Amino acid sequence: MQQTQPIVKDLVLIGGGHSHAIVLRMFGMKPLPGVRLTLITAASDTPYSGMLPGHIAGFYSHDECHIDLRSLAQFAQAQLYIDCVIGLDLDNKKVICANRPHVAFDVLSIDIGSTPATLNVPGADQYAIAAKPIFQLLQKWNQLVEAVAQNPQKQIHLGIVGGGAGGVELALSMQGHLHQIFKAAQQPLTNLEMHLFHRDAELMPHYGSWVRRQFKEILTQRGIELHLGETVSEVQLHKVVCQSGLKVEFDYLFWVTQASAPDWLKACGLTTDEQGFIQVNDSLQSVSHPDIFAAGDIATMVNHLRPKAGVFAVRQGKPLFQNLRRSLLAQKLKPYQPQQQYLSLIGTGDGKAIATRGSFGFGATHLLWRWKDAIDRQFMQRFSDLPEMPPQKVASGKWRVVRKDTSHSSLFTPHSSMRCAGCGSKVGSTVLERVLHRIKQEQPSGSNSQDIVIGLDAPDDAAVVQVPSGQLMVHTIDYFRSLINDPYIFGQISALHSLSDIFAMGATPQSALAMATIPYALQSKVEETLYQLLSGAVKVLNQAKSPLVGGHTTEGAELSFGLSCNGLVYPDKLLRKNGMQPGQVLILTKALGTGTLFAADMQRQAKGYWIDNAVESMLLSNQAASTCLLQHGATACTDITGFGLLGHLIEMVQASHVAVELKLDAIALLEGAIETVQKGIFSSLYPENLRVSRYLENLHKVKHHSIYPLLFDPQTSGGLLASIPVAEADACLASLKALGYAQVSVIGSVIPQIVGTQPIYISNI
Repeated sequence: MQQTQPIVKDLVLIGGGHSHAIVLRMFGMKPLPGVRLTLITAASDTPYSGMLPGHIAGFYSHDECHIDLRSLAQFAQAQLYIDCVIGLDLDNKKVICANRPHVAFDVLSIDIGSTPATLNVPGADQYAIAAKPIFQLLQKWNQLVEAVAQNPQKQIHLGIVGGGAGGVELALSMQGHLHQIFKAAQQPLTNLEMHLFHRDAELMPHYGSWVRRQFKEILTQRGIELHLGETVSEVQLHKVVCQSGLKVEFDYLFWVTQASAPDWLKACGLTTDEQGFIQVNDSLQSVSHPDIFAAGDIATMVNHLRPKAGVFAVRQGKPLFQNLRRSLLAQKLKPYQPQQQYLSLIGTGDGKAIATRGSFGFGATHLLWRWKDAIDRQFMQRFSDLPEMPPQKVASGKWRVVRKDTSHSSLFTPHSSMRCAGCGSKVGSTVLERVLHRIKQEQPSGSNSQDIVIGLDAPDDAAVVQVPSGQLMVHTIDYFRSLINDPYIFGQISALHSLSDIFAMGATPQSALAMATIPYALQSKVEETLYQLLSGAVKVLNQAKSPLVGGHTTEGAELSFGLSCNGLVYPDKLLRKNGMQPGQVLILTKALGTGTLFAADMQRQAKGYWIDNAVESMLLSNQAASTCLLQHGATACTDITGFGLLGHLIEMVQASHVAVELKLDAIALLEGAIETVQKGIFSSLYPENLRVSRYLENLHKVKHHSIYPLLFDPQTSGGLLASIPVAEADACLASLKALGYAQVSVIGSVIPQIVGTQPIYISNI
């Protein structure tokens, strides 16, 4: 993403709830130049609560009821950090994450929903399945559905703790789905036994008496055993124990009780209510910290107490956006007053719904379910049919910037200055000094630190390293634009990609120099971006025991990064491309598809979990694979990167004067790669890579195969391709899989070159 305006403020959103989804969409429609938007969320998609019961009941697919936060963040030109927040440093205005450096903010918004209160019930955390976070609930539910589908003859006992609207709707939805499985397998519905526990004498205490009676009748008619007035006092392995002495056995127990908030909100110093929810005023602004906002279940409006319901989170989205924008512009905030009554359409798990508003109710009918379905699909369509926005125009107004940073004047105009080129574009020395001080604290002494004569500890005009006697030095360099809007993850991917050439040649990394281009911003913002980037790279370098010894930084329109790496290898251990021998097999350690997937991501055509899987693959280091391949007699090796599988393979074939037979169906592919190439989405390097197709002996037979385009797909931090003796193949595969290379496979064999034929033949077409 190109940064056309210098970054002056950071707006950080914690959580991908309904309010924040609307905020992201509205910032995409109406961006604020100079503001860097960052979303921190535990998952790349978020469920819409209105459709969740329908998903449980089997009426909606995962994609139909989840908002793709990756696509939405890209539309909003926002950074997306996949991580869990565990605290706030309010004095220094930083978000504390579980697995990454702290994230700085100027304005913060929190929309993380709530979790069921289980801490006061012994055993509930260990043996019960909480209804939130929802992605964990769905993971357990999908496992349950699969188990029942595989063995529908087996009787199953389910328990639901919590008789509010959520617990009742969940019970009916689960029963409806499982009954469909039993019917399809021609098994009796009595194979499912369900129990619902509720401490009050009446179900759904926040609803009118008519609604409560209707749902009690429905639950009873469907054979769900109600335990009203029963307080669960303990959960044991496969057993619920109530205060009355009632004990009920279960196979799965779902916990849908009163909402609660994480402890870190109160611990960090925010003012909260008795349940730990953030107290906010009419502007959705924290009553104790004016730079912090909150919405959805996690917030309590002190002047307008309302139940924890998704309808309020949806309605809060627009006023939250307006007040975040006004806060960033130092304008007066606008108050928001939520409605007192709202329409509820509650599904009954069988394609019907009941409507209720206040004390009135109607249903249950199929017509009401169709109405609910139409409303929910219309809401979701807002996030799947994102408009194509015209190029961002430079704002004509001025910013009022309130800050301690004195590196710019307190009045910022987008046209205020032209950025210098040449050495004038370098990142300032004070910024660099502060970042390097932080980075050096993260660099432990490596096993090869004795080879570093001059590095970061004693900065000079250049780093100096020593080459031990009897070893060779391997040099490589890589540098490219960011493919993901997270500098910490990008730093890791780029470092792994850069080191991969070292691993492919059987060498051990010795040291690295960094090259970074940081988007234009205030000094404090440049410092944070550079720190996040280098922290990610250093994490990888530390794992490889290869210290960062220096580098070069500059400012530019977009984030770019790379490393110049060197490594050491004994001459007899050096792996090259020219060592392939007839009779060997070819092993590929990772799946293909990053090029087309990230091209699709740029066009918002990739599903978030496709990119999640691709990132997971790219974050898998090739170092252990290199060692393993050497142990199993590898004689030639390369890493699959920009030229694609066929481009790098033909280099090996020509250097070794051999031919290969590829097994097309043995090549592992990343999820979604077939779908994106079938849509005609390719990397910009793909047409050039396609030129090596002339080396295919049976091109006319293979060029229409669905996998064919992926042979030329450029990879970022791709796998290793190596030739090893056929006798070592099974043991090598087993070892690589044990090391975490789950998609490793034997993709072909090396054969003698036949004069007059092309060197690559593809079988299994």
